[in-house]
Amino acid sequence: MSNIEIVTGAGPVGATVAQQLAEQGRRVRLLTRSGSGPEHPLIERRAVDVSDPSAVHAAFEGAAAVYHCIHAAYTAEAWERTLPAAEHTVLEAAGEVGAVVVFPESLYSYDTEQQPMTETTPRTATTGKRGIRARLLDARAASSTPTVSVVASDFFGPQVLSAHAGERMVPVVLAGKTMRVLGSADTPHSFTFVPDLAAAMIVAAHDRDLWNSVLHAPTAPAVTQRQMVQAYADAAGVPAPKVSALPGWVLRTAGRLHEGSRELAEMMYQFENPFVMDSSASEQRLGLKPTPLPEAAEQTVQWWRERSLAQAG
Repeated sequence: MSNIEIVTGAGPVGATVAQQLAEQGRRVRLLTRSGSGPEHPLIERRAVDVSDPSAVHAAFEGAAAVYHCIHAAYTAEAWERTLPAAEHTVLEAAGEVGAVVVFPESLYSYDTEQQPMTETTPRTATTGKRGIRARLLDARAASSTPTVSVVASDFFGPQVLSAHAGERMVPVVLAGKTMRVLGSADTPHSFTFVPDLAAAMIVAAHDRDLWNSVLHAPTAPAVTQRQMVQAYADAAGVPAPKVSALPGWVLRTAGRLHEGSRELAEMMYQFENPFVMDSSASEQRLGLKPTPLPEAAEQTVQWWRERSLAQAG
């Protein structure tokens, strides 16, 4: 059996998965529209548009596993237009070569009235971006191609830019500026360290007993946004900045005229109320534990500081 592993997309998840696979000595074929991605002797980068079925089928030749990590603009319209078709193409091509497809997934589809959210929490969302995620999960379950969906909460970690605990938080903490968070600064919220998500996806791909399931990425106990800011400040060795909250009604009002605000407002429930996931059952099945928050925050701060130095140079 071939040991070529396909990764689609070189965002924070795809790049981290590719790097971890290569570090394990596995051959990786990384597919992006531009042919970009991390450099490593075991990573072959190809310029492939996953919306092109013929190109995908050719690129999947010899694959044992596929990690489908592409993303689209953060709007329901963009997701509906691009994601279902791309997943259909990937599932079809992977099925032809006998490869499992592993997906990073969000908590968007879950019934959040049940806290904490577990692997058995009903996925009942029907509208907007939440409904799209639920339909994608349904399509994977109906596919004849084996799949694993690994659910994570909001990302943080090296390479994570556009995220609540990414560029909206870390550079602000390092600069000592007032931190404005969404919703409530003191409501518990789960954050998933991207290297932990990548590690879970790789384990799931290589354990047939985990195929055709929905797992939770190992995720440390929930913290408030204020506590997340403090964790970054502690890791950086700087005073924690003042933290204030942007009420949901502000985004909802702005969303009447501004699409970006409207798309964020749709998800404000995550920051106005507890948004907590429990990954303990999946941790046991995967044989993995989450990186402790202080260690994860330290790695994240170090990456941001190195990035700033590289940009300055």
